[in-house]
Amino acid sequence: MPTQIDLELSPEAAHDEAAIKRAAAMKAGVAPESVTAAQVLRRSLDARKREIKIRLRVDLYVGEHPSAPVGPKFDYRNVRDARRAIIVGAGPAGLFAALRMIELGVKPIILERGKDVRARRRDLAVLNREHIVDPDSNYCFGEGGAGTYSDGKLYTRSDKRGNIRRVLDILVEHGATTDILVEAHPHIGTNKLPAIIERIRETILNSGGEIHFDTRVRDFIVESNRMTGVIDANDAKWEGEAVVLATGHSARDIFQLLHNKKIAIEAKPFSLGVRIEHPQELIDRIQYKCDIRSEFLPPANYSLVEQVNDRGVYSFCMCPGGIIAPCATSQEEIVVNGWSPSRRNNPFANSGTVVAIELEDMRQFHSAGALMGVRYQQYVEKAAWVAGGKTQVAPAQRMVDFFEGKLSNDLPKSSYQPGLHSATLKDVLPKHVHSRLRLALPAFGRKMRGYYTNDAVLVATESRTSSPVRIPRDHETLQHTEIEGLYPSGEGAGYAGGIVSAAMDGERIAEALAKKFH
Repeated sequence: MPTQIDLELSPEAAHDEAAIKRAAAMKAGVAPESVTAAQVLRRSLDARKREIKIRLRVDLYVGEHPSAPVGPKFDYRNVRDARRAIIVGAGPAGLFAALRMIELGVKPIILERGKDVRARRRDLAVLNREHIVDPDSNYCFGEGGAGTYSDGKLYTRSDKRGNIRRVLDILVEHGATTDILVEAHPHIGTNKLPAIIERIRETILNSGGEIHFDTRVRDFIVESNRMTGVIDANDAKWEGEAVVLATGHSARDIFQLLHNKKIAIEAKPFSLGVRIEHPQELIDRIQYKCDIRSEFLPPANYSLVEQVNDRGVYSFCMCPGGIIAPCATSQEEIVVNGWSPSRRNNPFANSGTVVAIELEDMRQFHSAGALMGVRYQQYVEKAAWVAGGKTQVAPAQRMVDFFEGKLSNDLPKSSYQPGLHSATLKDVLPKHVHSRLRLALPAFGRKMRGYYTNDAVLVATESRTSSPVRIPRDHETLQHTEIEGLYPSGEGAGYAGGIVSAAMDGERIAEALAKKFH
């Protein structure tokens, strides 16, 4: 049996298999030559002190060898003739709900308003180059959901909501590297996710499930408080014994449809602010306390939080070596998000930096009821569009200029492909967002020396941090509290925040649904 050992090594030693074996042998008190293997189970980076360490958890083998790794086996059954459930949305909640349904003997029929993962690329290119937003095919909508082309971060704290390791194992089975099983903050990368999503699609189709692209839902089929199907934009009916709503945080037409049909939804708090971009070299120098980052260290990241006037201001979805992307879902709005390729080798680091928005902050939109958060987002996104010149060129301001209320004479180079326009962001952001963000930035600079600089640029607007709506569901059955057969799921329903938590929620929905079927 192996002995589990925890190690702290230099970055260079942590990349050297022989050095890991020697260190593990020394800690275990055995001769190095007797060690036959040191298998890394967990890896994390500790940069809190000047001497950076890599923390490893390893299984140490003496006089024996680890057995060949055997991944978990997932029993994807033939469900061609099984009972049917409709899934609206092919993001992580929808796809993982479908995979779990197949294991449990239910046939999933996925309806996705956008295009398949490869065809989406052409629409993203047009958006970046020509500033034309396809409302059904963009960074938010299409196969794989918003996470496919905005980074593929897999870190989550939602370990009580489901089996994180199971989700990661499924991703590995479909082509992700086994590194995601080891890293403390796993990340796949936008350049690698599409192929994984395609393989998940193949599993669903080969098992008898269905996926229909360019199929936007325009109505629900509800009889006697029971949902039995949906109607698409071409008036085709799709019927099943249940409907899983996994549409993501930006499906405003679905929120409006629920509201119009008097199906209960609730406004919920979210956060809103900007994307802040620094040179990656600067973040590396700050975090690693060195002039040049070692080849054995990844591009540095950061996490910052400050309480300002009873509201949290915090960094969100930090993308080392990343790119800021235009994530609008309709033409007359500007929304930005960030992503990184698997190597995180771009010259910029960006992070959403946002202020918590409570329901009381949306007073001017209270007449919209449950949709007040949607209206609040739209108001700010439209203001950014106007300030940027009514294109996808984004309004931006250097960091110190933002604090001092100055229009930036020029703007630094940026990864944001549509381009930046110098603007006073005080005219774009709501007063209670601007004022708190303004006070937080110097405080962040005191925590992270060098962060507060005019070499950084603020880009508006980061507004899709989470859904502004929650679709209420029963804690036991996971069905809507009023409509039988309706299963709200994932980020759009207000029950997840990221790829892994959305995937786990989709699995929970599938299990609840299958239990009711049987």
